[in-house]
Amino acid sequence: MSNSLASAVLTTPDLAEAMRAVRTLLAVAEVHGADVDFEAVIHSPDVLRRVREVLPDGLEWWALGEGAEGSAKAGDDPEACLPIRLFDWSRPLDRAEPFIDALADSPASVRWDLDAWPEVPEAGLEAVSQKYAYVTLTVNSRDLYQDELAQDHTVHVHTSRGDDSGRVAWLAARIGSTPTGRAEIAPL
Repeated sequence: MSNSLASAVLTTPDLAEAMRAVRTLLAVAEVHGADVDFEAVIHSPDVLRRVREVLPDGLEWWALGEGAEGSAKAGDDPEACLPIRLFDWSRPLDRAEPFIDALADSPASVRWDLDAWPEVPEAGLEAVSQKYAYVTLTVNSRDLYQDELAQDHTVHVHTSRGDDSGRVAWLAARIGSTPTGRAEIAPL
């Protein structure tokens, strides 16, 4: 298993601003075969209902909390097991924004799995394969795993752990930002 380095390039209380940044980064990347993955912590039956409308089948989830039981694998009703942590993988890109809209104040992570970061000869950047080409938006959380809850949203760009090419700064500049200095290892 490989790990990428997810570097925060924007933190904002304005979800629309965060989404504009994500769209800009997606326009830079190669996305012909890209897909999107989701992770969220759901406490509310209303949020769960809206998420299930956006992602009606195949959700993986399990109950959260000490002594909590219940999971998709066991065939349990997720609403009867709230709060839950849910996952979904490899969805079309057009599912990302409806999922984000469904969240209300629930913490989540949305990761766009890109085809590649492009070569940028004028910046001295070589193309980066799909293995290290991701954008993650954390909603109502500053970290990738919803451990650091917040009332803001953070855009992360992924590179290889040893990449010192300047790609993170170059990508941050595309959205009118600079790297925040905050980075996390992201198991892939």
